[in-house]
Amino acid sequence: METPSPSGAKAPALIGWRVLALLYDLWPVLALWILLGALFVAGYALAGHDQRENIAPFSLLQILLWLACWAVTGAYAVLSWRRGGQTLGMRPWRLKVVAADHQRPGWAALCLRYAVATLSSLLLGLGFWWAWVDREGLTWHDRVSGTRMIRMAKGT
Repeated sequence: METPSPSGAKAPALIGWRVLALLYDLWPVLALWILLGALFVAGYALAGHDQRENIAPFSLLQILLWLACWAVTGAYAVLSWRRGGQTLGMRPWRLKVVAADHQRPGWAALCLRYAVATLSSLLLGLGFWWAWVDREGLTWHDRVSGTRMIRMAKGT
């Protein structure tokens, strides 16, 4: 059972709510990736390559595309968290990222949160699933960045 916090929020957000928010956030992120991919393909064609030719797998350009996708996803998450504490996917589930003291987190903490969440994802979500055994229900990126994901009470 979740325990209420002084600000009227319930903390921490359970892993199921986090997964639902991630699934919801997949759609705006996918749209950003498609836009970014289109820009890369257009630039590839403008550089004189045949328009029917794909960007070669594991080429420098493809690696740059994946890094750009990672960066644009991070920008989406970090800007959303900084602006209002929520991404689009977190809103329907009333989830919010806050600092450990329930204030607005700083830029450095949010960037660190995104970087550690990325590492956790690369390790098959181990840092996310850690919340099931953590006595406070925190993920690796919650702990390392000094942020928390809370579930707000209805009507707040």
